[in-house]
Amino acid sequence: MTESSLRRVLQQCVSLLMVVRLQGEVTAPEKLEAPVELPFTLSCALARERPGDTVRQVRWLDVQNQTLLTYQPGQGDSVSGQQHVELAAAPKDTSSITIRRVGFRDEGCYTCIFDLLPSGSDQGLTCLSVTSRITPDANQTAVSGKRAVLSCSYGLPEKVQQVVWSHTSGQGESRDVASYARRSDPMIEPPYQGRVWLSASLSHSQLTIQPVAIPDEGCYTCLYHTHLEGPRSSTVCLATYVLPKPQVSYKTTSPGVVEANCSCVSRPPAEIVWNVERDNRTMGPPVTTQLPHRDGTTLVISTLTVRAGLLKDVSIKCLVHHRGLESAIAVSMNTKIGTALAILISVTTVAALLVMSLCFCLWKCFLHKEGEDV
Repeated sequence: MTESSLRRVLQQCVSLLMVVRLQGEVTAPEKLEAPVELPFTLSCALARERPGDTVRQVRWLDVQNQTLLTYQPGQGDSVSGQQHVELAAAPKDTSSITIRRVGFRDEGCYTCIFDLLPSGSDQGLTCLSVTSRITPDANQTAVSGKRAVLSCSYGLPEKVQQVVWSHTSGQGESRDVASYARRSDPMIEPPYQGRVWLSASLSHSQLTIQPVAIPDEGCYTCLYHTHLEGPRSSTVCLATYVLPKPQVSYKTTSPGVVEANCSCVSRPPAEIVWNVERDNRTMGPPVTTQLPHRDGTTLVISTLTVRAGLLKDVSIKCLVHHRGLESAIAVSMNTKIGTALAILISVTTVAALLVMSLCFCLWKCFLHKEGEDV
């Protein structure tokens, strides 16, 4: 190549570089993260280096390189594009569009193009990553022998490969409970088979335990194994209650003195209080004893000492309060009700005897009258 030819080529290259530089530059964030199911705005800005250029049109291309939205600046009626996006307000030489509700298919790279007169076009690229967080249920309580349902949700099931539930006891021991993977059936670990079920879902996962047992108490971790984003997890804790079934009894400990007892087994321990009408004849406050059992329940015994005549004169009730109950359980133990019942039975018996006697007398009178007529 001759020296003149080489000089001409260099001049053309320099001219081309100057033209590219004069056209301006479009800047946009290289990477963005958008939460799924929410609106999100993409923006790009044009840095003009040639005052004579005017923006004739702005175009946005989607992840498939198809036209997403176009418009002419300053002309609101020129906006056209896909229905799930809209033009957002932006300063001069800046373009912004809003995706109304971000979904998995919106993930990818978007191109922002400024068509300039007379220079030509310039463009920028911004890539969007759609993210989600796990939404767990609030901590749960369940009654022993009943059903408990634990759940968590992940908004991008398309990215999930497997969901695994594990249980951590109060002693810190952890073990897998159940799992579900794409294109397979839910798998329940042997110790839980027959009373644990897992929904076949990679978005809204439900773990059902029935019947609930005391060892089921603890915290359950819902772990989503996702593509590219790695593991995502959340934890919900379960408290297991055993409801009280109170019993009352009393015995004479010395002449004129009665010991009343109210007892129940529950988890957590119940609170027992006494309701005594005109309790000026009680002999001191009640005494409460708690006896823990190996299975995690506790026997609570409340003892109230009263004068013997009090049982016949006033109403005595044992009130049992427990976290798993909406209202206290009331158990009456006085003999006042028993006395009233005995009186009612006696009156009924006397009335029945009187009716029978009257019927017998009427029958005898009827027989005597028939004898006279004959």
